[in-house]
Amino acid sequence: MRCLIGLLIALGLIVPSLSAPAQTGYDRRGGDYLKFEIKSGDPAVCAARCERDSRCRAWSFSYPRTESTAAVCWLKSKVTPRMAAQCCVSGVRGAGVTEPAHGPVEYSIDRTGGDLRYFDLKAPDPDGASCRAACDAEGRCRAWTYVRPGYISSVPRCYLKGRITRPRKKPCCISGVVR
Repeated sequence: MRCLIGLLIALGLIVPSLSAPAQTGYDRRGGDYLKFEIKSGDPAVCAARCERDSRCRAWSFSYPRTESTAAVCWLKSKVTPRMAAQCCVSGVRGAGVTEPAHGPVEYSIDRTGGDLRYFDLKAPDPDGASCRAACDAEGRCRAWTYVRPGYISSVPRCYLKGRITRPRKKPCCISGVVR
């Protein structure tokens, strides 16, 4: 009987840590008890704040210039269903931030330097597709970086690269290599 009780307690401690990781492109509406700006614009700061707050069960983060001019974190007293929303990253307590990992698109990666040119875009692009298309169309372009609005400009910006530079982790950007 003691072994069975010990096993149940151990499972109770393990199961919460197996929760789904936070994901880019989702929001959790409702259950808010605290809202604050994040100057760095990094969703990992929001996730870490939830971890340190015993009342927090889930969180949502919006990138700058989406829900408001600044990056914002909402801590939640309950876990609400996640909904597709390109503005946001959300998760439950105990989950880290993960970016979509598909194909040649590098989420939260900046490739600094090697610029051929840059240009501003008229509208946000949640996966950098317009920036990648511009790079594909320009023969000298080898890589690209899309900068979300609110990080270096009030509008989104696309940098086309003449050489492939080292990737650097930054929440502002989406990058890729095409040649």
